[in-house]
Amino acid sequence: MSVAPVLEVDELEVSYGAVAAVRGVSLEVRAGEIVGLIGPNGAGKSTTLHAIMGLVSARGGAIRLEGRSLLGSKPERVARSGVALVPEGRRIFAGFTVEENLRLGLAGRSERGDGDALEEVFDLFPIVREFRRRDAGVLSGGQQQQLAIARALVARPKVLLLDEPSLGLAPKIVDVVFDALAEIRARGLTVLLVEQRAQRTVAFADRTYLMSNGQIRLTLAPADANDTDRMVAAYFAA
Repeated sequence: MSVAPVLEVDELEVSYGAVAAVRGVSLEVRAGEIVGLIGPNGAGKSTTLHAIMGLVSARGGAIRLEGRSLLGSKPERVARSGVALVPEGRRIFAGFTVEENLRLGLAGRSERGDGDALEEVFDLFPIVREFRRRDAGVLSGGQQQQLAIARALVARPKVLLLDEPSLGLAPKIVDVVFDALAEIRARGLTVLLVEQRAQRTVAFADRTYLMSNGQIRLTLAPADANDTDRMVAAYFAA
């Protein structure tokens, strides 16, 4: 018996004025999966995440979390429903301490156990624990990325949306981020991952969708990571 998806996007349509940014995109993420979303710049990947989060309005289609519609919801309701977004560029609060940034992620939680939630992310990202009293603005880019992911995780979301977490990071720090994602998967968390590192994402994720020109062109399994000819052709599909 197939498992119902936690997050389901069906025939999603998003436009910016007369420009169609997302055209009939359908994807699903089941509990405990890390699902990748790759493609060239301007393919519509970030717009898809923003539509799920309610940051941009969908012109058509459906977005469902555990079978309940999120279409037309404000970002605050989407967050309360259990979806957390780590945006491209981290967007941490530089003038706040690391721990103050984390506590912002706890705002609006209906359940208790804030201390346990903090300890969970400290275990996942030891550098966040080490620098918890420092201003977030003094952290390196890689450290800020770890903080941004940790801040989203303290809310214990049902689905974590990650937008280009490796962007601008040194290879060693990219390894740290992917190691953390492997641990997140081992803990049973559910992730939709937008990434620029196509082959690595395909090899790592449970399933990866390749977008080009606002549409899903391929659905790839880890075994397809070396099928570069097919991926390149899909990248440049009109």
